[in-house]
Amino acid sequence: MSERVRRRVFLLGSTGSIGTSALDVVRDFARRGDARFEVVGLAAARNGDALVAQAREFGARAIALADDSVDLEGHAALPTGTRVLRGADAARELLRDHARRGDLVLAAMVGAAGIEPVLEAIALGCDVALANKEALVAAGSIVMPAAARAGVRIIPVDSEHNALFQCLKASTAMDEVRRVVLTASGGPFRMRSRSEMARATVDDALAHPTWRMGPKVTIDSASLMNKALELIEAHWLFGLGAERIDAIIHPQSIVHGFVEYLDGSVLAQLSPPDMRTPIQQAMCDPQRFDGPSRKLDFTALRSLDFEPVDPERFPAITLAHHVISAGGSAGAVLNAANEIAVRAFLDRRIGFLDIAEVVRATLDACHPCPVASLADVRSADAAARAHAESLTRLPTPTRTHA
Repeated sequence: MSERVRRRVFLLGSTGSIGTSALDVVRDFARRGDARFEVVGLAAARNGDALVAQAREFGARAIALADDSVDLEGHAALPTGTRVLRGADAARELLRDHARRGDLVLAAMVGAAGIEPVLEAIALGCDVALANKEALVAAGSIVMPAAARAGVRIIPVDSEHNALFQCLKASTAMDEVRRVVLTASGGPFRMRSRSEMARATVDDALAHPTWRMGPKVTIDSASLMNKALELIEAHWLFGLGAERIDAIIHPQSIVHGFVEYLDGSVLAQLSPPDMRTPIQQAMCDPQRFDGPSRKLDFTALRSLDFEPVDPERFPAITLAHHVISAGGSAGAVLNAANEIAVRAFLDRRIGFLDIAEVVRATLDACHPCPVASLADVRSADAAARAHAESLTRLPTPTRTHA
């Protein structure tokens, strides 16, 4: 492949599970002699050793680390000439100084910290392969209009949204779609009773049966809060109301999403639970190529099981529909409250079922306001975090879990 068609890529969150999987995709292309991607910049939160190793392997011109206490410049493995940026604003600075229109930014930073880099990428005219749910959950009313004005594409990386993205290519208009359905594995508590979930330990919640992810995302998966965030994200990605977005339990994690059309036809996307599949699709869209991800063996496929989400054990889905209908700052409030609650659970200050209760109580206390700017998002985020923090400091759970 000629140099002129190589695509310049920036990976934000390069040392996390999405970032390392994306680099595996790039590595596989290179192994086959296809220099389709040029990794220009890498950004991470705190894993300096892994970041330097990635820069060395992929020849990145610049790296950004949010943790400014790490001495990367003195790292023995740092390639000569690699620019080092540090601090909370390092990822945005990386883009401002090195990205240009037409580049691809894979946004995989975890949490609300990923919102501003996504907006920076859009302002610079870069397409965004989006794996940061919070950018749309908290700031969808800003991000999507900004992308439309800039003429850039937001391509979803999450396996469920990427599945819907692929299925919706069969339609010429969204008014032909009756509804979309995202699948959820059900996590480690799919077969547990509510009383068993109330006694769940951190180790129990981190034991996901299908996916290997960071602790925050794994806890979200156990509570189905990740699916709640994804429903809100789907609302912004595809312009659908709460009544046209749903979730269903599918423990095999083979079917990642359904699109039901008005005529009764249903399209689904199937693939083994390997994040390299949606990552490569997003990075290469609209083209398709061979890649490193596992392939589906239909001869070994014995069954595909589906079951409804139990709202008593997994109230997060109901909270998501409420947030979509409420609009305004409700998404920012839910996201912020959940981040605080998950941290409190990981710190063993609250029980597992208290996570959803803290989010619900924070939504009740922080009424939605219009969101017209990033300042509005920050204000809602700060208020929600303060309220959720006050709840997680309580000596007893927010409610009983009988």
